[in-house]
Amino acid sequence: MENYLKEFLELVKVHRFEELYSKDITADSYFGFPLRSIVEAERRLLSAEEPSVAYLSMEYGLGTSIYNTFTSAKPVSESNILPRQNIFSNMRIRDYYFTFRIDHRIMDLPIYSGGLGVLAGDTLKSSADLGISLAGIGILWRKGYFKQNFWYKDGQVPEVLNWDPYSYPGLIPLDTVIKIPLRDGDLLLRLWKYYVYSFDKKHVIPLTLLDSDVEGNKPEFRTLTDQLYRSDNSYIKIMQRVILGIGGIKALEALEYSVKKYHLNEGHAALALVQKAGALKKDGLDSLEKDFIYTCHTPVAAGHDRFPIKELEKILPGENIDFIRNNGLEGEDTANFTQLLLNCCNHVNAVAKKHGEVTRLQFPQHADKIQSITNGIHIPTWISGSFSDLLKKYQNGTGGCASGHAELADLEKLRNNNDFRTDLWKAHQVNKRNLQSIFENWDIRENVFTVCWARRIAGYKRPSLIFQDPRRLIDIANRVGPVQVIIAGKAHPNDSLVGTFINNMMNTIDSLGTQGSVLRIIMLENYDIFFGKTLSNSVDVWLNNPLPPFEASGTSGMKAILNGVVQLSTLDGWVVEAADAGIGEIFGYRHNTGEPIGNELDLRLDSDSGELYNALERLTKLYYETNQNGNFNAGSKWIDIMINCIIQSHYFNTCRMVQEYRDRMWFDKN
Repeated sequence: MENYLKEFLELVKVHRFEELYSKDITADSYFGFPLRSIVEAERRLLSAEEPSVAYLSMEYGLGTSIYNTFTSAKPVSESNILPRQNIFSNMRIRDYYFTFRIDHRIMDLPIYSGGLGVLAGDTLKSSADLGISLAGIGILWRKGYFKQNFWYKDGQVPEVLNWDPYSYPGLIPLDTVIKIPLRDGDLLLRLWKYYVYSFDKKHVIPLTLLDSDVEGNKPEFRTLTDQLYRSDNSYIKIMQRVILGIGGIKALEALEYSVKKYHLNEGHAALALVQKAGALKKDGLDSLEKDFIYTCHTPVAAGHDRFPIKELEKILPGENIDFIRNNGLEGEDTANFTQLLLNCCNHVNAVAKKHGEVTRLQFPQHADKIQSITNGIHIPTWISGSFSDLLKKYQNGTGGCASGHAELADLEKLRNNNDFRTDLWKAHQVNKRNLQSIFENWDIRENVFTVCWARRIAGYKRPSLIFQDPRRLIDIANRVGPVQVIIAGKAHPNDSLVGTFINNMMNTIDSLGTQGSVLRIIMLENYDIFFGKTLSNSVDVWLNNPLPPFEASGTSGMKAILNGVVQLSTLDGWVVEAADAGIGEIFGYRHNTGEPIGNELDLRLDSDSGELYNALERLTKLYYETNQNGNFNAGSKWIDIMINCIIQSHYFNTCRMVQEYRDRMWFDKN
């Protein structure tokens, strides 16, 4: 067997290799995975003949605890093991006596906050599956996002998250340190590497992470890469964009990667374009516009970076400020990074067809260039074991990414196969029993109708909609059949409006304590990728109720449909493209094409909650017609809806999405 270690160490200058990593990186193995794949990926990125792409994102949710998990010869630090956590429910006595923990589960690499990061992680994984030469650029968040605590009468109480990057399997620091000259001193950044392997381990995407906790930096510089999305301090917020954008370009140069295209995942990395422009003469800016791709992920005002130009002038060199003034000024004194990228990138996309329509309404002067490429999910990460086994039994499993997952579309041929319908239900019940075992201390039951709302908590996502009229919930549970509700998600720690939502939800849940025999409600702390997978593959109904048209895409429901989980959703984001496919119940306010976008604070809670309860009652009734305490009706319409859901996964995946980026954005001949 060929020894790739020497070449790897020549290509990747590992910091403190002999002391910390020599037992995990050997002649042919990288933390248990093939070292050869890394060497080949690094070679390709160095080659001027290879059309390589750089993908810059503020966050990456890689699912490192559930997919392609590295092993290590040295013990993992206890700080990297998830601690026990609390549950808030309407069964107060159980909350008091029991804490909740999946024993010895390593945390996911804590460099993400929610769906944007998970999308970025899935993008790298599908790029690896497709064998694309791509370099990921991000930030090593030394304190992650935050640790979430729910306290009765206080709502969400954030706590600092501490973890140890030096003992995290697969993560390695480099000797390489880059320098960003700024007006108030030089900023030093150490480079780290994490390697994202393909499904078959043959291809790799190197992810380079930037770290400001470097000896030689001023004390205030060393903490810049502590917490993701610091919004309470304008200076730190700008500096984090400097690190990702300017630092990202300097990192690629230090690594000597031969990059042809630069994909900016949201406007956080806008300064990468500014940095590249500074090295070009005016006649070179046309090529710059062709080389940069910008993906906009939100129609919500707070999602677009705006900074006072005077604040930027205190930090950035004059040539950068001149470029921003000429290309990204909003009014006289505000820099708008979204406008900057719209003005300077030929390739711009929204993340769903409806979002494309809304983005063109928001930025009509750029309507001609704004395309739509609908988000997706990485199927090998998000499919449950029982559903993977089901597909193997009937169709030899899920095909590789290059095959386009055609086997999912082919499920239509099995619709009238009674054995398949029965096995489909059995696969779902395997997942439901797993859920039952996880929440056994809260008496969650396999044959009780179970609904879940789990995602980032934001006002427009309306997390409290299902609790708008608790009497209706109680009535449905009493008349039609018992109901179990699971709620999970993190709100930004500085979002006071959403903090009020959480508090109100907790008060409502607590008030329903006397209904525990027919209505059980669980609110789970510290929602992460592990629970994202567990919940989205095991509940009966996935609840998605954003206020249209403010959900750009959403991907949690895509994870649910892959595992046959029925949808209960408003008509927004990706759901618009599947609304006629029979994936469940669509309810509530609809935004019609061409209409003004409206006010994201006008949440329509009363009118839409009424429609939600009506749809929920219909689904509850259908569920109990299908499953009467374990007696299963294979001919039920419920099974048809489950099949419809899985079929739609043929489209809503990052295999298809990355192929669209490759053909329409990264390697477009125009």
